[in-house]
Amino acid sequence: MRLHDALDYHARERGDADLAVQDGRRISYRQAQAATERIAAALIDAGLAPGDRMAVLSKNSIEYVLLYYAASRVGVVPVPLNYRLAPAEWAWIVNDAGARLLIATADYLAAVDGVRAGLGSVERFVAVGAVAEGWTPWEAWLAAAPATTVDRVIGDDHVLYQMYTSGTTGRPKGALLTHRAVTSNLAQFALAFEPRFGERWLVVVPMYHASGAVTSFAAINGGGCLDIHRDFSPAAVVRALAEEGIGRTSLVPAMIQACLLAVPDAAERAYPSLRFIAYGASPIAEGTLRRAMATFKCDFLQAYGMTETSAVLTYLLPADHARALADKPGLLLSAGRPIAGTELRIVDEQDRPVPNGTIGEIVARGPQLMQGYWNRPQESAEALRGGWMHTGDAGVLDDEGYVYVQDRVRDMIVSGGENVYPRVVEDVLFEHPALADAAVIGVPDPTWGETIKAVVVLRPGARCSEAEVIEFCRGRLGGFERPRSVDFVETLPRNPSGKVLKRVLREQYWSGHARRVAGA
Repeated sequence: MRLHDALDYHARERGDADLAVQDGRRISYRQAQAATERIAAALIDAGLAPGDRMAVLSKNSIEYVLLYYAASRVGVVPVPLNYRLAPAEWAWIVNDAGARLLIATADYLAAVDGVRAGLGSVERFVAVGAVAEGWTPWEAWLAAAPATTVDRVIGDDHVLYQMYTSGTTGRPKGALLTHRAVTSNLAQFALAFEPRFGERWLVVVPMYHASGAVTSFAAINGGGCLDIHRDFSPAAVVRALAEEGIGRTSLVPAMIQACLLAVPDAAERAYPSLRFIAYGASPIAEGTLRRAMATFKCDFLQAYGMTETSAVLTYLLPADHARALADKPGLLLSAGRPIAGTELRIVDEQDRPVPNGTIGEIVARGPQLMQGYWNRPQESAEALRGGWMHTGDAGVLDDEGYVYVQDRVRDMIVSGGENVYPRVVEDVLFEHPALADAAVIGVPDPTWGETIKAVVVLRPGARCSEAEVIEFCRGRLGGFERPRSVDFVETLPRNPSGKVLKRVLREQYWSGHARRVAGA
């Protein structure tokens, strides 16, 4: 099955039903089908063949959804760009992917123009919602394409999108997700919660993120209606949940906490249509979760997974949350059990399964796994060795099959649902003239799950403040990548080979915290 097959089915069976609404705009399934065919024709007219890449730089929008489905029809591979990254980081991803087309909204045209000279693979720049020199306006681009029927044969083994995800060293990697992997994950979702035709899904997690994209796909797969928010605003989210007939949504824990703290009357409001809130992508404090459950009075579902697994490996289901509140509070620290068709193991360094209750690396296999990393055969083979996705997370299985994520095997940091590469931040810190050494770690934060801390060593005789280090990173890193705090030390702990012992650095900050990592 291909991604667009569900759209076409619902367009035939209930074509007048809303597929999406945003800021007073709405588009039906039948209109969306026609729009995606029109965009697909424009992709063909631009000379893009199956397997060619197009980069997309935008906040959430109806057009973003349509681009995923239009590309699905013709085998063009979207490369979603994280708009929170610095322009130089966009340029690296675009060039690594070899994207021939770049589609961006008005907010980002000037920033892209600043790195345009280095975007050697891009042949055409298309602007959505703006007219600018060097950019083809979106409507003009679509109007120029001939009205032809798309007749490309795209199989479910074709790559649906190439989403860049974090690594622990070096640059991000482009995970290749096929139609089969993503539609399998959507089928797995449907077994965990009942889809309802016409149900409204609030989409506020960014669509460049696996969670935001796959949540949107799940809604359309079930014949639901997307209520799309361009940006996250706690007041707007709470109002929508209370007043817009929202049946379900997916939020990262930082969003949940912001809704509770920034909207004083959230607990006094009624949410008559809200069936459940899914959460994941970073740790959530038990107190925050309990308060959210009391406030919204709906079912809660936790998802754990990663971009390389389409989105989800495990669910902590509403029944598990109810059981936790009744008589097993420790269950709230679990990431749940594997979804249908997914196997989960905890293994040692030789990939041997360990007994329940023993910490090891979480590995998984199932139909939702990525094909591999773009142009990285060795790293692909390592991540997928033996047919199991090696998550890089350390965890424990109990005798009932619940997984408890304990810590990271690797050094990746998850802050507010965003993955941060320590080395990228460290490379910037090493450019500071006053710093002789630096290491970056994640430290616990009640809002973001983790925030970025730089631990630095000054050069002999040098002087520098915490504020100066943080300001130095501004403009060189995306906002979510910049350190929020800086500690100055005499020396960094290292092993005999010279590797910084980040476990030692982290321990003083994580001591006493029961849960060190979670997410999707």
